[in-house]
Amino acid sequence: MDTMLAGRLHLMEKEFRVEEVPVPVPGPGEVLVQVKAAGVCLSDLHLIDGSISPQYATADTVTLGHEVAGVVHSLGPHVAGDWTPGKRVLLLAGQRCGLCESCVTHRPPCVQPRTRGVDYDGGWAQFTVAREETLVAIPDSLPFDQASIIPDAVSTSYAALVATADVRPAQAVGIWGVGGLGAHAVRIARVVGAAPVIAIDPLPRARERALSFGADLALDPADPRFADSIAQATSGRGLDAAFDFAGAPVVREQAIAGLARGGSLVLVGLTPHPLSVADGTAFSLLGHRICGHYGSTPEHIVQLVRLASTGRLDLGPSVSALIPLSEAASAVERLANKIGDPIRLVLTP
Repeated sequence: MDTMLAGRLHLMEKEFRVEEVPVPVPGPGEVLVQVKAAGVCLSDLHLIDGSISPQYATADTVTLGHEVAGVVHSLGPHVAGDWTPGKRVLLLAGQRCGLCESCVTHRPPCVQPRTRGVDYDGGWAQFTVAREETLVAIPDSLPFDQASIIPDAVSTSYAALVATADVRPAQAVGIWGVGGLGAHAVRIARVVGAAPVIAIDPLPRARERALSFGADLALDPADPRFADSIAQATSGRGLDAAFDFAGAPVVREQAIAGLARGGSLVLVGLTPHPLSVADGTAFSLLGHRICGHYGSTPEHIVQLVRLASTGRLDLGPSVSALIPLSEAASAVERLANKIGDPIRLVLTP
């Protein structure tokens, strides 16, 4: 039987290693994809250190990787779509469970979605299996490394802005935390016409990056003149939308304080800490809103492929380094310790 390299997480031992495993065989309605690029995400690190765990895992070992692009290698039985070998594709970061009431009645959204590289094998491998409805075709003009990071790294930020917050042209936005997701939020805010786009991060290098990605202003949240700077940049109105990509209570308190009348705080960064509003009366009088946000939809992925492939959204600067799959453990260490302050590291089998 043919074998391949794969980055496998042994869930019980919380031990990650690259090892040789059999090449998977696609079943009915599935496609075998030869992986060309796979992103390394903080969620992968959290899985390895045990701070998050799969909810629907069916095995005690899983191949990591939910940001994946490659080419169709072969088809399983009963594949209905035009997925010929050699076709360039990216993979959605998850799939419908097929069991919940929404799935049974063919209504969105699935209430128990399965995540690639978490609940079932992902793309830190030379080959991976995908259900055909999770494939998205990509044009020759879009490099595999850039395509691979669209699911999650780019799409989560995109959906937070255009769907959850419904950001419109000329609206003022504040983006707290300019890491992998926040950096893309800055770029997307610029694309959709937000003005001004204000990035907030305690790290000078992150603020410099935000400016290079299109922010109009980059602020240190510890600056004693912070509130005055927001007021000045927005002509005293405040922010129409504030985005917490850091997942920190202090960020949320600061963001709420900077909202304009009718403004929204969108929570993207995940945290188990409680959420509190310092002044409930002012919150109600000013018509503020707090919105939770998680992930994106297939429609967002298709839109982003179009934006990236036509040059409206340049994802080249988002790929900080290409690393061989055999050195996946090194990539994990680099991201965990922020070596080189990467936006996205991409594995290349």
